Formats: sequence, C-alpha cells, structure tokens
Amino acid sequence: MPEVIRVKSQGRQLLKDPFLNKGTAFTAEERRAFGIEGRLPPRIETLEEQIVRMYEQYSACKTNLEKYVFLREVQDYNRIQYYALVKRYLEEMLPIVYTPTVGEAIQEFSHIYREPRGLVVTESNYRDLDTILSSYAGTTKLAVVTDAEGILGIGDQGFGGIAICMGKLTLYSLAAGIRPIETLPVLLDFGTNNKKLLEDPFYLGVRQPRTRGAKYFEMIDAFVSAFKKRFPEAMLQWEDFSKSTAFDVLARYRDSIPSFNDDIQGTGAMALGGLMAATEQGKTLTEQVFLVSGAGAGGIGVASQIMYGLMHLGLTQEQAKERIYVLDSRGLILSDREGLEPYKMIFAHDREKLVGWSYASENPNMMDVVRNAKVTALMGLSGQGGSFNQRIIEAVMENTPRPIIFALSNPTDLTEILPKDAICWSDARAIIATGSPFDAVEWKGKTHHIGQGNNTFVFPGIGWGVIAAGASSINQEMMTAAAIALSTQVTPARLEQGAVFPPISDLEKVTDVVARAVAEAAFSSGVATHTREVMDAQLAKRNWEPVYPIFVPETDE
Repeated sequence: MPEVIRVKSQGRQLLKDPFLNKGTAFTAEERRAFGIEGRLPPRIETLEEQIVRMYEQYSACKTNLEKYVFLREVQDYNRIQYYALVKRYLEEMLPIVYTPTVGEAIQEFSHIYREPRGLVVTESNYRDLDTILSSYAGTTKLAVVTDAEGILGIGDQGFGGIAICMGKLTLYSLAAGIRPIETLPVLLDFGTNNKKLLEDPFYLGVRQPRTRGAKYFEMIDAFVSAFKKRFPEAMLQWEDFSKSTAFDVLARYRDSIPSFNDDIQGTGAMALGGLMAATEQGKTLTEQVFLVSGAGAGGIGVASQIMYGLMHLGLTQEQAKERIYVLDSRGLILSDREGLEPYKMIFAHDREKLVGWSYASENPNMMDVVRNAKVTALMGLSGQGGSFNQRIIEAVMENTPRPIIFALSNPTDLTEILPKDAICWSDARAIIATGSPFDAVEWKGKTHHIGQGNNTFVFPGIGWGVIAAGASSINQEMMTAAAIALSTQVTPARLEQGAVFPPISDLEKVTDVVARAVAEAAFSSGVATHTREVMDAQLAKRNWEPVYPIFVPETDE
C-alpha cells in the first residue's frame, strides 16, 4: 500500500517541487484537490509508463555526457521518477551518474549547469552557516562533503566537484533507502588552482586561488559546528580531498562527528573485500606480498586496510607492514627520505632491511620491488595508465602461479592495465579487478568476467549501518566488518567466472549485508547509541523506495 502524506503546496508550487512532483502521474483526484487540473497532459500515467517513456528519451542521447545531463534534468524535475528510472537500469546507468562519466560531467559542470543543488560553503558565507542551514527543509541524516581538490584521477575541479557528491547520494538513496530529502551534497568552495577553470568565462565557482592553512580549517570548523548543531544525529562522508588535506580532515573531525573518508577508508574496505574473496575468504591472504602503486588517499587507504585485514587474521602490525610495499612517483617509500609526508610514514621501509636487494637508482622502482620482495599482489591506485606493463606482470608470475592484479584507478583511461592484457600476459592465471567497468574478455574459448572494485559496494552500507546503530563515531572495526561482509557476497559461481566482486545487480543485497555488519560492529565496539531493538528495526527494511505516495491536502485543523 502506498504511503499517504499530507501536502500543503498547491498549483504551480507543487509542480515545481521535485520532491513532490509526480508529473503525469498525478491522479484525477489529486489534480482537482491541489489546483493543477489543466496544467498537465490529460493522460494519467503510472510510474511504470513514465519510466518507459523516460528510457526512450535517455536512449536517444548520443553521448554519455548527454545522458548524464538528461538524467540530471529528470532529477531536478521529479526525484521519484529519476530514482525509479536509475534503479530499473542500474547496471547501465551507474557508469553515467557515477564513475566514469561523472568525471567528464565535473569537468564541464559550469557549462552544463541547470539547477542549484545542495550547499556551497565559501569564504563569504561560512560565518552565516547556522542561519543558512536553518532554511534547509527536512531532517538531514547524511551529507557528502568535498573541497573538490582531488576529484577521481582529474585533480582540482573547483565548483564542479559538487557533482561527485550528488552521484554518491544517488547511490545512498537507491542502495540504502535513505530518503533523498534527508541527504545533502556539500561543496567547500575555497577557490581553485585549476588554471583552465580560472580562465573559463563560464566558470561558476569562486574565482581565486585556493585558501590554505589556518583559514582553511577555520572555515571547515565553522561548517562542521553549524552542521552538527542543526543535524546532531547526521553523518558526514568526506569525499575527494587532496592527499595533502584528506588525512588531516579525517583525523580532525572523526571523533567529534560520525564521519569517514570514502577515498581512504571506503576504498580500503572495498579493496580488502576483493582480496578476501580472491584468497578463499582470507585463507591465503597472509601469504601474499603486496605492492601498492600510488601513495595518495586511495593508496594509503588500501595499504592501511590490508594491514588491518592481516592483523584481523592474526599477524602483528609489524608483520603485516613487512608484507606491504607502497610506491609513489619517487619509487619505494623509505624511512630515510627527506621531507617524507607524515601520512606515508607508517608504510616506509627501513633501507637497512633491504640488504640483499638489487636496485640501480636511489630508491627501488616497481620492477625492483616486484623482484626483490617477491610480490604476489599488485594494487594500482596511481592514476598512471598502463603502468602494469607486460614485463611487470611476467615478473610477478615468477613469484606466484596466481597473481592478484587490482587496477583500481579511475576513470577508464587511467587504469593501470587493461583486463585483456592482464589475461593475455598471464595466460588467464591472474585474478583481476578494475576500478572502472570493463566488458568480459574471451580467451582460449573461455569468458572471463571482470569484477569492478567499486566503492558503491561499501559506502551505502556503511552509512546505513552507522545511522541504524546511531554510531557516535566510525572506527576501524566497522570498516573491517564492511570489507569482510562484502567478501561473503562473491558467490562461488562468480569466482569461477573470474570476478572477485559481485555484479552491480546485487547492490541492494550487498548493501543489506554490509549495513548489518557495520551496525553490529558499532554495537560490539561500544559506539552505538541506539538500543539493539531500534537498530534491528532500522535494518529490517529500507526507509524509502522510489514509488509515488498518495497525496491528501494539509488542512489548518
């Protein structure tokens, strides 16, 4: 039975509200009751009929960017129709509303801009946020927040970065059932150092170099304080900060408000989940030697979660770190490097422990590490397309008959290795995953499906679990629980096909399992504020599905 809600809006005001608008699906009774008779086509459609019509229009779009713009226009007109359409065609449309197409949309955002969305915090308004947030309708349960300096593999994108928050929140609503009106995309627009944007006459963001230092944190402090005051039970997801600030922002606020960084912790949980599935639910995980290529937020996040995964399986922290080698643009991270960034220190190896290694340059390069450390698992988060070349793959093959190769960089052209090359060069013995979606590969008469290592498999479940448990903070136990839960959703049949992640079509089921695991970890680790009864009730079903409610007029009685 559809939900019945009381609505005060009338006439054109109702039709202009995307959270309430049903378009051609308003019934005859609703059209008369709300003064919209004659404002709509005479035919009354069902939501199903609207989806069919919208999909025909979507299919007529010639490019992925045109499809992105079309879906955003549907979302700005009618939220339920948008979510119902994307849910119906999730596997097809996820690469449009999320990676990789969202990267192009972000770059072109000022040129394709249509309607205002979310909250934009600037140097001119950050002192007024308490007043500004008071005007936002509804109760916000979660916000995705970015300063847009580290967007995907394309860096500083200024005002356009709000599109990544919009894309993430689409997945929260579809996968976890968080009502769209209870979500908030937030852009911290403190300027941009992107010369192309600053010179673009259409650029809509703050047209000045980025604010740094104490002023930067003063403005974020003001946002967090105002947000927490207005929405005391809400959760924050930090998204696409640069590596120079992501770790500081996470550390500064993780204990004062329930929050996590998706690039660091979400990517790490996703990658560990895939590794657990690739190693028989972790049975051989402690036998692997890992090379993490890329030492930004994603790379350090993956290395950290691998470390915690190994510790969960019984290794000490030192034993775990000895099996993890992290490389940046200067080669293997070593502890004697001058000016080494603090967030890289935990994975820095001591040079004196490389006794017996053979390497020609000051720091061992990728090939040096593969050969000397006997690497068995390659984790790509460098954004360097093609960096896992044939020589590297063949060198890893000398160390193990079943190399693990995760090329997780986005968008597609930045992936470290194409799946067809990984399969060819390893004679189909490699266990492969990619960050972007790729078609299956035919090799010697067998079809190999490529699992997509997508954070979508974890972050909606993390958010739902946190909200259900009323978690006061988000700890490491919850992230490890999310990773393990994800790994359990990779079926034997899926593994036989070659994929170590579930299909996107299983997203709702995976989110259910991840949310339960995260909430249970919050409860067992002492950070849950809800009772078990409340937690169980909130996990029992999604709060929202994209279906039209029945409207009745709100009276003054």
